[in-house]
Amino acid sequence: MRAVVQRVSEASVSIGGVQKSAIEQGLLILLGVEEADNEEDAVWLTRKIAALRIFDDEAGVMNRSIVDIGGQALVVSQFTLMASYKKGNRPSWIRAARHEHAIPMYEKFVSLLSELLAKPVETGEFGAEMMVQLVNDGPVTICMDTKNKE
Repeated sequence: MRAVVQRVSEASVSIGGVQKSAIEQGLLILLGVEEADNEEDAVWLTRKIAALRIFDDEAGVMNRSIVDIGGQALVVSQFTLMASYKKGNRPSWIRAARHEHAIPMYEKFVSLLSELLAKPVETGEFGAEMMVQLVNDGPVTICMDTKNKE
């Protein structure tokens, strides 16, 4: 699994001109799933994201997690995170999981994160053409990959 985690002051997803989800302070998480991903990857990644200390404390130091601040999360599926760009100029998404595997893994990720945050997690719509809007706070953007845990 690959995730781009962005600290936001607000974010939203619209489909066909209609807003589906919106959050205020918290995290926008773009999530890519590959065929080799399993539940262990989802558990590791959600725990890591929930514990990331990327929100400011009283002294202005990034020392608080999304759990600590009671922030919100918006998870958007993004198969293009699995792009291979080594050969030529047209990316290949051969590593991206097929729907039969990707959808359950995406749903598992959302469910696990919701449990850790003790609140519902907002989502996009898997496979839909989405318009994502955000105000990146900081900016703070972190790329994570479960294949690089060490």
